[in-house]
Amino acid sequence: MLGLIGKKVGMTQIFDERGVLTPVTVIKFEENVVVADRNEEKNGYNAAVIGSVDRKKKHVSKPYGGQFGELAPKKYLKEMRDFDESVSVGDVLGVSLFKDYAFVDIEGTSKGKGYQGVMKRHGFGGGRSTHGSKFHRGLGGTGMAATPSKVQKGRKMPGRMGGVKTSVQNLRIVKIDEEKQVLMVKGAIPGPREGMVIVKKAKKK
Repeated sequence: MLGLIGKKVGMTQIFDERGVLTPVTVIKFEENVVVADRNEEKNGYNAAVIGSVDRKKKHVSKPYGGQFGELAPKKYLKEMRDFDESVSVGDVLGVSLFKDYAFVDIEGTSKGKGYQGVMKRHGFGGGRSTHGSKFHRGLGGTGMAATPSKVQKGRKMPGRMGGVKTSVQNLRIVKIDEEKQVLMVKGAIPGPREGMVIVKKAKKK
């Protein structure tokens, strides 16, 4: 495991030396500070707790702020199990962590889309659009007959869509800017602009 907490800036496009256009998502990293170092002897497992984006001490509760010690409290915290790098509390990590890797996995919270019907939420085809059909965007039959006379669990129905933890794997790193602490990856990533994302080294590549 190797990862950082970043912020999705938005999408743009860049051209390589051959003139090929590549759509990219720009991810900005503020200082990622090692807040705690979990170890086998004390905690039963090895992990590094990474924090990002400073908060004022007066704006956090004492139980939450107590875990930071002399460090400034952080808005975002993420525990990275079996962290590949050797780190200690107080170390500052940056985008250079990914300079030896070609692919990353990105985890974020997808955009919330509110209450949606089955055509948008599950990709149902719907009925005919012709006049008099009376079945256009409905979900069709959902219940059972007299036995068992109920709707089975797991039936695809209308409901709240989006706003859930989502991961995209194997995104190619297009460019790393260590001066601006920016990472550009090919393609789209979950969440809105300014949303928090977790960037990890790819598991499968």
